[in-house]
Amino acid sequence: MAGLAESGSNPDVDLLYDINGLAKDAPHWFDRVMEYVGEYGLLLAMVLLVVWCWWSVRRRGGENAASSVAALVWAPLAAGLAVLVNVPIRGFVRRPRPFLDHQGLDVLVSGKTDFSFVSDHATITMAMGVALFVANRRFGLVGIALALLEGFCRVYMGVHYPTDVVGGFALGTAVALLLSPLAMLLLTPLLRAVEGSAWGGWLVRARRDTDPEETPVPDSPTNGKRARTEERDLAA
Repeated sequence: MAGLAESGSNPDVDLLYDINGLAKDAPHWFDRVMEYVGEYGLLLAMVLLVVWCWWSVRRRGGENAASSVAALVWAPLAAGLAVLVNVPIRGFVRRPRPFLDHQGLDVLVSGKTDFSFVSDHATITMAMGVALFVANRRFGLVGIALALLEGFCRVYMGVHYPTDVVGGFALGTAVALLLSPLAMLLLTPLLRAVEGSAWGGWLVRARRDTDPEETPVPDSPTNGKRARTEERDLAA
């Protein structure tokens, strides 16, 4: 993969310079915003999005609450598993960061000494976005949009090639989708057990749904007198 970046005529390198070139023309304050957004902000936004979706599912309750929460639990687990899968991929490909092979890049984040392919940030955000889409289409679309923005930011910051980002998107999507059936098979019974427990039921639903017709009415002298009156009327 390192050999692909040797020539400036490579479309991957050309797109890198085009996107990173926007950083050179942007105001300094905007580059600082992009630095924090691309390094930390979008990851935090993705976590908050999953929490928001969990809160919505929890309040709605219903018979499928346990399976819905299980799908949301899979989102961060998929991201973590995808990063673990990326460890041997990085060691096998051994692609240097783009600023080590190419001059003139505006690198917004210093200290990146690990390999470039594939992007951990792109992998994490896309895995969470796709897993969230499986759980909830509306929240999932927002999550995928955040992942795409994260990929753009990584190239804008000069720390990844576009193909690093595309590879991260593919890896995150593959892990989230291919292992989702197995994850649901394992997590759904677990969340159902939590739902039925006295200590963890609030994690799955805010309150249990009850039928007003089945709600017991406390006995009182007035109620007992009224019942006896109704019985005498029926007997008459």
